[in-house]
Amino acid sequence: MASISIHGLNKSFGTTSVLRDIDLVIDDGEFMTLVGPSGCGKSTLLRIVAGLEEASSGSVRIAGRAVDGLRPSDRDLSMVFQSYALYPHLTVAQNIAVPLRMRRLSTLQRLPLLGRLLPGSRAALAWIAEEVEQAAQMLDITPLLGRKPSQLSGGQRQRVALGRAMVRHPQAFLMDEPLSNLDAKLRVHMRTEIAQLHRRLGTTFLYVTHDQAEAMTMSDRVAVMMDGLILQCDAPDRVYDDPAHLRVAEFIGSPRINVVHAMRVAGGVALGDRPLNLGAGLAAVALRSTDARLTLAFRAEHATLGDAATAPLRGVVTHLENLGPEVLVHIDAGSLADGPIVVRIAPQAVRPALGEAVGVVLRERAPMLFGERGERLRAGDAHAEEALRG
Repeated sequence: MASISIHGLNKSFGTTSVLRDIDLVIDDGEFMTLVGPSGCGKSTLLRIVAGLEEASSGSVRIAGRAVDGLRPSDRDLSMVFQSYALYPHLTVAQNIAVPLRMRRLSTLQRLPLLGRLLPGSRAALAWIAEEVEQAAQMLDITPLLGRKPSQLSGGQRQRVALGRAMVRHPQAFLMDEPLSNLDAKLRVHMRTEIAQLHRRLGTTFLYVTHDQAEAMTMSDRVAVMMDGLILQCDAPDRVYDDPAHLRVAEFIGSPRINVVHAMRVAGGVALGDRPLNLGAGLAAVALRSTDARLTLAFRAEHATLGDAATAPLRGVVTHLENLGPEVLVHIDAGSLADGPIVVRIAPQAVRPALGEAVGVVLRERAPMLFGERGERLRAGDAHAEEALRG
């Protein structure tokens, strides 16, 4: 096991900057996920850690040792790819054994017939077979050891790829969107299997995905990346409940967080011509802001339906989404909001009719306030208040 430290990392392809001043420390045995939209730089960062790409500047340390300039094979890492990268002509057992054969057998010992007769070959091959068997048992693929990759399902191929990475007993596992080729049902199942595998092995995992559900359900911490920057690195609950930037809030969570355009007024914040009661703390932050236009954001579960005549936020019901244990009410609030406002209600609650005018009532202390540049404005946050004054 090993920690991974990334400091001041930058990467450019020509004049295009892909990674900018990345600082990230992954603790020994931690499951860290890099999540973000396509093109944000997360796979490039993973490849730099693996040694498959060279950074333009900055450093990477694994277990306290600088690895900049080291070949991938000298970094003691195992990587699991999106495409599985299995050899089609080898059996499952032979695919899993490949890294062990490369490490434990000499060039002559790897020869098909002669190699078995050379001194030390039998003992090494017996040890390799035992390691392969142990990995297969852990991944529940023992009955598949004699099959070829073409005879396996997508989930089975992914287990084989994991087994091949496991037998090396690396300092850390690097995983680049390993579940993206699987169907939705199998992805859910494999999420659980990978999380359980991490708990059993206790090894450092660095995982890359664009799927927020994978990031939120598997990780100890999540690093949200946008445009080559890490906007927030925190526990999944904190990233969801306490996003540091509007772009983080919009990316994490389903349904998408509600975003409403607000104005700073003498009393604090108003939505159109209606003042909004945010509580003394957020109102004070809004008043100290130099931004005339602010953004109010809240989750679907942080609001209820109310009277359109009295609620500060109101609109017309355009869609009811029945998900079984909950119903999502979609409300058109016009130019006040980016897209429909979504409110989550219980299935047994009284449902409004399509086309009905309704109010949206925010729960106490639930709304989040963001400045014009997307930065989070927090009550009592001296740093944020100083940034606002600057």
